[in-house]
This record gives sequence, structure tokens and C-alpha cells, in this order.
Amino acid sequence: MPGASYQPASGGRESANLGDILERVLDRGVVIAGDIQVNLLDIELLTIKLRLLIASVDTAREMGIDWWEHDPWLTGDTQELAKENRKLRRRLAALEEMVSARVVEGGAATGHAPEAVERGH
Repeated sequence: MPGASYQPASGGRESANLGDILERVLDRGVVIAGDIQVNLLDIELLTIKLRLLIASVDTAREMGIDWWEHDPWLTGDTQELAKENRKLRRRLAALEEMVSARVVEGGAATGHAPEAVERGH
């Protein structure tokens, strides 16, 4: 009908707008859990467990969840991780050089070839 407007039936309940609903959900948190299982002839091939938590940052912290504060991909510490990785690779290469030099010295003293010593012979 032209000019008619839609008004939801009150039914004794106060209607809440989307902002109120979102505030309540984030304040209390919502957990959605589900499992996906793939079976073939009663043989379990794959199980995927899904857990989704929707909450505000403050509510998550109250629950002891704060992984985003320590995740290097989210905090921008990826450059620091790359730097540490390069440093550790250099240290590992130096240690491997020291070990192989000692193996060569030990092999010469015992008459074993370095390749045989490295293979555990």
C-alpha cells in the first residue's frame, strides 16, 4: 500500500538496535564451535575443529587471551625476527665450520676420511 510504513510488532519486548546488540556481544563474548569430520566407509580421514570467539579486546584480556600482543606478524616485529634469523644462521655456519675443521683434524690423526667420519663410519 502506498504511504504505509512498516512497524515491527512490539510483543512486549523492547527492540534493540544493531549497536546495542553488538555492544552486548562484545561485552560478554560469543563462542561458536563446530567440528567437520570427513569419513569414508566408517574410516575417519579428516577432522577439523573450528573455534571462534567474538569478544572485545578487554573481554578477551579478562579471559587471559592476548596472543595478538605477542604475535610478531601483528606487532610489526618481523624485521627483528629476520635480523635474529640471519644472526643465528651465521652462528650456525661458524659452528659447523669449527666442527668440520675438528673432524678433518681428527680424521687426519686417525687415518679416516672426513666424509666417512661425517656419515658416522
